[in-house]
Amino acid sequence: MSDIKDRALSSAGREKIDWAGSFMPVLAKVRDRFQKERPLHGIRIGACLHITTETANLAIAIKAGGGEISLCASNPLSTKDDVAASLVVDFEIPVYAVEGEDRDLYYRHIYQVLDTKPHITIDDGADLVSTVHTQRTELIPEIIGGTEETTTGVIRLRALARSGELAYPIIAVNDSQTKYLFDNRYGTGQSTIDGILRATNLLLAGTVVVVAGYGWCGRGIAMRAEGMGAEVIVTETNPVRALEARMDGHRVMSMMDAAKVGEVFVTATGDVGVIRAEHIDVMRDGAILCNAGHFDVEIDKSVFAGRAVKRRRLREMVEEFEFMDGRRIRLLSEGRLVNLSCAEGHPPSVMDMSFANQALASEYLVKKRGELERKVYSIPEEMDVEIARMKLETLGISIDELTEEQKKYLSSWELGT
Repeated sequence: MSDIKDRALSSAGREKIDWAGSFMPVLAKVRDRFQKERPLHGIRIGACLHITTETANLAIAIKAGGGEISLCASNPLSTKDDVAASLVVDFEIPVYAVEGEDRDLYYRHIYQVLDTKPHITIDDGADLVSTVHTQRTELIPEIIGGTEETTTGVIRLRALARSGELAYPIIAVNDSQTKYLFDNRYGTGQSTIDGILRATNLLLAGTVVVVAGYGWCGRGIAMRAEGMGAEVIVTETNPVRALEARMDGHRVMSMMDAAKVGEVFVTATGDVGVIRAEHIDVMRDGAILCNAGHFDVEIDKSVFAGRAVKRRRLREMVEEFEFMDGRRIRLLSEGRLVNLSCAEGHPPSVMDMSFANQALASEYLVKKRGELERKVYSIPEEMDVEIARMKLETLGISIDELTEEQKKYLSSWELGT
């Protein structure tokens, strides 16, 4: 059983999956070991992820390890229909996802994945876990644990844990250093700029780009925008991050002040209502708004529905809203994840590490079955280090090792000046 757009798209999807796989050598190493050891044999896995070529390679690795995986989308606009078709036709992996699906279909697909009665949940944004906790609680006794891919999801799950309502252990894959230091910074940085350029064909050089949020994703976006010649302004609510942005050479100001001078606005906070009516009211004619956060809540889209006197679609992913005063504001991809809805998401070489984390975290949950508490856990440090070591190895890079003298020096307190 699957629900995809068109099985006939499988040939094109297979080529793209193979292409991405050629840039994911760490995950390939994990897949090869999984093929021999079958650590996930008999384990049903429900995954709510962006249906991309990189995700396809993760699903293939999990199946190689004996896991029975089913997939649904973690964003209505991020599914690549040809990839979904190939997973179903070529790899016999059930997929419930169609690009552009509405909210009802989106949740129907989540329910269909949960109908497989998973032992492990893999999430990107925690929609799968939250649905289990609110609507499918009968599944909880059989669930070993889950993993979470992104910052927004980890925030939601930590809140659930703090309230004492988290029903099973979660591995916060996002907290792995080989995930957030690379995926969030370099992956989001490049793919967000890629999405903006594909959607608009805009020249970034000389453009004033406002980045809301200076976490690892915001850092990456600001760095890449600056690298293309943009003048970057950062808005923040955290004084330490705001200071860091300034020390990195960016202008820092409130969103109200930035709204008056910005030309392109990118939200990357994981929070709600970052760009609101009062900000849109002072933006210049032709301002472009987009979101790089997981959910489409960072830009208050109700402003457009309530105040715009005219709206039109200028390009495939660009909608223009005209206000009473004649100003026109352009919104990309309905305020949804711009890097996945307007482009292809993160490059496979960076997702190589992120999804190696996911595969190994799934194996870890099986090994620790019954031993973990109902908490959100970080990935074991030795696993993080091993992934970094494998990545360096695939890049042909060797590094030094500590000598016994150095180890002793670092572990003692007696030695000094």
